[in-house]
Amino acid sequence: MQRTLIDAHGQSTPFKPRFDASGLLPAIIVDAADGAVLMLGYMDEEALDATLRTGRVHFHSRSRAKLWCKGETSGNFLEVVDLRVDCDADALLVTCKPAGPTCHTGARSCFYRTLT
Repeated sequence: MQRTLIDAHGQSTPFKPRFDASGLLPAIIVDAADGAVLMLGYMDEEALDATLRTGRVHFHSRSRAKLWCKGETSGNFLEVVDLRVDCDADALLVTCKPAGPTCHTGARSCFYRTLT
């Protein structure tokens, strides 16, 4: 699938993602309502394509080694509002509307603990 990046000046360039040695890109998930960081996941080519095609966030499950649609079990889907790429094309920032808690523990965010 041909993907295009649009910069702040409206210029378009082909998107050439820089997947890591495992074929993954980190994807930071933030809430569209308030910008809160909800989780970090990893997308491979298949997950990125599925996310762009469906408008729902998909990841590559490293533990199960397969495509995973966030919310497929819980119903807490992440609907994509905006998808941005960092300057090196090796990380994604995905702004979403969550349909419920994002963390598997039931917490709103996976980042609910403070390190002291």
